[in-house]
Amino acid sequence: MKSKKEYRVYFNRWFSVAYHYMNSIRNNEDGLPFKLYGTHPDPRHMALQAADYAATEPVLQGVEYVQWLADFCKEHEIDVFIPRLRMLDIARNIELFDAIGTKVTVCRDVDLLEKISIKDKFYEEVRESGIMEVPAYEVVTDAAGFKQAYERLLAEGHRVCFKPTDSEGGLGFRIVNDQRNALSDLFGYVTNELTFEEAYSILSQADSFPSMMVMELLEGPEYSIDCIADGQGNLHAAIPRRKADGRLRVLEHNEELLAIAQRVAEAYRIPYNFNIQMRYSNGVPKLLEINPRMSGGLHATCLTGINFPYLGVKAALGQPIGELKLEYNMMTSHIELAMRMATFEAGQEREASLAGDRSH
Repeated sequence: MKSKKEYRVYFNRWFSVAYHYMNSIRNNEDGLPFKLYGTHPDPRHMALQAADYAATEPVLQGVEYVQWLADFCKEHEIDVFIPRLRMLDIARNIELFDAIGTKVTVCRDVDLLEKISIKDKFYEEVRESGIMEVPAYEVVTDAAGFKQAYERLLAEGHRVCFKPTDSEGGLGFRIVNDQRNALSDLFGYVTNELTFEEAYSILSQADSFPSMMVMELLEGPEYSIDCIADGQGNLHAAIPRRKADGRLRVLEHNEELLAIAQRVAEAYRIPYNFNIQMRYSNGVPKLLEINPRMSGGLHATCLTGINFPYLGVKAALGQPIGELKLEYNMMTSHIELAMRMATFEAGQEREASLAGDRSH
């Protein structure tokens, strides 16, 4: 990339780690100038602290929200839009961004995004394809179904957990543990565990509830595989990141997981940044979920020498990713950093003075 044009990159409502991703793009290895834009309903949100231009988002749904995003991109002449919230709605209405020349780092395969967002449908497709293993599971919508699924998995020798079919991250995830000591729990840390009787009693309060997956609990090492692909979904790099004790993460060269990442890329052609979450069970890696976006821990994976956020932007601009040199097999962690907040009132906009309002 030889041009010295200042590219404009926009993040809509993101997690707080977007602070790191904006700075990774700003401090790119090619020395390209960028102006970073961010919006969020909370004007004090951490994701906005790295933005050169920040504004509050309205709380909207569906195509109305997508239209607001497209209008924002048009008004500010955004070159690359990196969405997090409402990615499926954005993909369904991608023509709004094509019409104004804004590149969007979203998978345009709407059918695939729909399947990924509903975990039981995606698990079934993955099971049939054979590209990787999935946990044993059943989908239930009432307490009787929950009891039946729990008993079947227990009889097969599994510990049991459950989760809504359409949740993100750890939302709604619970572990069934009949060995819990309620008194010890009361004086200890908040837990995501409960007994079968507690879960069954709660679920029995309604005739039915939104579909939920009752699954085998995977208890081996947990991995996030951070991947970068070009705009056509050709995989350029994948880094397995293993959860270790506490805040420790190990960036591993794991041939088994690298092969899975390659098969996923070939099967689904997910462009730009995506993430595969897996966990081992009795030596077998099994799928938890696929996120068609940058993961929450990607800033740790960038320590391998790959600037994942910047490469996603580069690919969106139609530029070659190029040859990548990376370093595996390192342990990482993180600490908090005190900082003075750049704040503004809800409904207002804030534009940082690049000459002096930010130091990194």
